[in-house]
Amino acid sequence: MPNRITTSFARLRSEKRTGFIPYICAGDPSLKKTVDLVRVLENAGADLVELGIPFSDPLADGIVNQLAAQRALKAGATVSGVLDCVRHIRTKSKIPIVLYTYLNPVLQFGFEKFHREAETAGVDGLLILDLPPEEDASLAELDRLKRSSSRARSTKQARQEIGGSNLFHIRLIAPTTPYDRVEKIAADAKGFLYYVSREGVTGARETIASSLGEKIAQLRKLSDLPIAVGFGVSNADQAREIARHAEAVVVGSAIVDLIARYGSEPELVEKVGAFARDLANAVH
Repeated sequence: MPNRITTSFARLRSEKRTGFIPYICAGDPSLKKTVDLVRVLENAGADLVELGIPFSDPLADGIVNQLAAQRALKAGATVSGVLDCVRHIRTKSKIPIVLYTYLNPVLQFGFEKFHREAETAGVDGLLILDLPPEEDASLAELDRLKRSSSRARSTKQARQEIGGSNLFHIRLIAPTTPYDRVEKIAADAKGFLYYVSREGVTGARETIASSLGEKIAQLRKLSDLPIAVGFGVSNADQAREIARHAEAVVVGSAIVDLIARYGSEPELVEKVGAFARDLANAVH
């Protein structure tokens, strides 16, 4: 079966509209609520969903997402729990799901085991923040060596096995990424390219970088993949502006902040749905 990310972007292209990708931290305020939140986000117009795996040292995240991870961990969220959460979502939804994570939880779980179970659970893509593309195959090989005394596969074989999976590794490109490195990243990428709209950590910003259109135009010369823009998008006006340039807009901290404010309230899901609907309408 084709990856749901590919199918979703093909549909968006045929409908001539931009995709809306909300981010939430799985387990905040609980894994059960995460299932409800994904469903309301989809009903509000989300085309893909990013689910964060909570981690105790999220260096690429601003304070809003850091606190969300702390709340999720305190509530008992684990990697296995997040994968179970995805399985529950899959009982009623086919929306593409990308797991946003750091390498440490993946290595602790087992690199290949994580990939295998994530794909089986219904995950479509992985965005591993601190994993350079060049290290994919070598980490898979190291993981195999730890678990087996059999003859080691070559790095080429390991890379082929990862590449043969229907679980896409989503690649990040920053404003400061050198052009020759962007070429290498784009050549190996699948699903879509995630362009970080500005330097620094995640978090809402008051303005969008003026160079955004120019940067995306440069990326289009190197890849035919859809380009999603995230980090710093905080309201419908900003989402609408980015949608003029990109194939998808990612909104995270603004939604996570809403979850922080209403996490213990009965109107949480309704509040998130209403906010997401405004964002989706602006993007679409």
